[in-house]
Amino acid sequence: MKKIVVLSFALMIGAFSYAQKKELKEAEKAIKDNNFADAKSMLSQAESMMSAMDDKEKAKFYFLKGQALYANGTGSDADVSEALKNFQLLRETEKASGKIVYTSKVDEMNTSMTNDFISKAQKALGEKNYSVSYKNFQNAYMSSPTDTLYLYNAALLATSNQSYDEAISMFTKLQEIGYTGISTEYMATETESGEEQSFPSAAIRDISVKAGTHTNARNKKSESKVGDIAKNISLIYIEKGDTDKALSSLEKAKASNPNDFNLLVAEANVRYKLGQMDQYKSLISKALSLEPNNIDLLFNLGVVAAEEKDIESAKSYYDKAIKIDPTYTRAYMNMAALILDQEQDIITEMNGLGSSAADDKRYNELKDKRMQVYQDAIPYLKKAFENEPDNISAARTLMNIYSQIDDQPNFKAMKAKVDELENN
Repeated sequence: MKKIVVLSFALMIGAFSYAQKKELKEAEKAIKDNNFADAKSMLSQAESMMSAMDDKEKAKFYFLKGQALYANGTGSDADVSEALKNFQLLRETEKASGKIVYTSKVDEMNTSMTNDFISKAQKALGEKNYSVSYKNFQNAYMSSPTDTLYLYNAALLATSNQSYDEAISMFTKLQEIGYTGISTEYMATETESGEEQSFPSAAIRDISVKAGTHTNARNKKSESKVGDIAKNISLIYIEKGDTDKALSSLEKAKASNPNDFNLLVAEANVRYKLGQMDQYKSLISKALSLEPNNIDLLFNLGVVAAEEKDIESAKSYYDKAIKIDPTYTRAYMNMAALILDQEQDIITEMNGLGSSAADDKRYNELKDKRMQVYQDAIPYLKKAFENEPDNISAARTLMNIYSQIDDQPNFKAMKAKVDELENN
């Protein structure tokens, strides 16, 4: 009796094996005929028998299922994501078994798949369809896991789309794989035009330098994205109302990089978002000790000082930013705004005066003071407009000031520029 039972079991295994091979073979034929719906149906039947498949058959199943779901790029978003998961399972199965058959076939598909995903992602981004764009960047990463920039782009766009759970998952994945975003550009100056140019490799750049068409070879490294990733995770948690996780995320990132400039700035931004101004200023000051000429940080400290009505400190920070970079328009504009803010107190006092001789005297003093405020603001606004000739805010403010001080030639000139900018 025992032998009969064993024989029956053996026959059942043989039937399963025959059914598996039949379904896989028919699915393979349907895929060749671009009949992806039938292929998916046959593979669904074969999937119920996976426990009886050996590694080779499992690898083939994952390969065929991935092809059927991808459908030459016509599959739905859900099907394409599932296809990429099956291709990953295929790689893992063949790597574990040591028998590489279908992995190379998937690798052949990868280039066209990745290009297709990137094309769709960029098209959707141009249309501001962040949902479609981030999903295609994510697919591009899954089809080409070494191109981690695609995953970073996907995480940023998922954040823009307010798909916060997906964004956190992707940012966390970037932290786990040690993504820094630091890349090297191979630069040289073209001799004829004097323009800076980027080369795909150091070798190609160096050939151009030796040929004499370029000079001043140098390597340019991009900034680390580590701080931005930690900041984005934290800001998403704040948006979700989970302050503890926001700060915990930053502390975790800082554990291995306690003096990382970008992390200091990231935490400062989070503290600012939380209204913790003392911690914000402390962190920015620490960051400035690492990069004392960082004009953006100086500008930000100026903004905070202005918000706290510490006008002299604000002016000092803006002045420092302007000395470092005389073309830094934002500092000029904010300095002008600080000066012009004094006007409101002057007007309030003028409106509260009576008609006595003393009041008339005080009124004239305040009038002169108001005119001086305008004169003090003009140089900053003029510089801002020189730096940015399309800065309509600077132009309009200058026009109004010239009107107030009765400078008709400058008023007419600035009005013409404002009209031109508004028409454009």
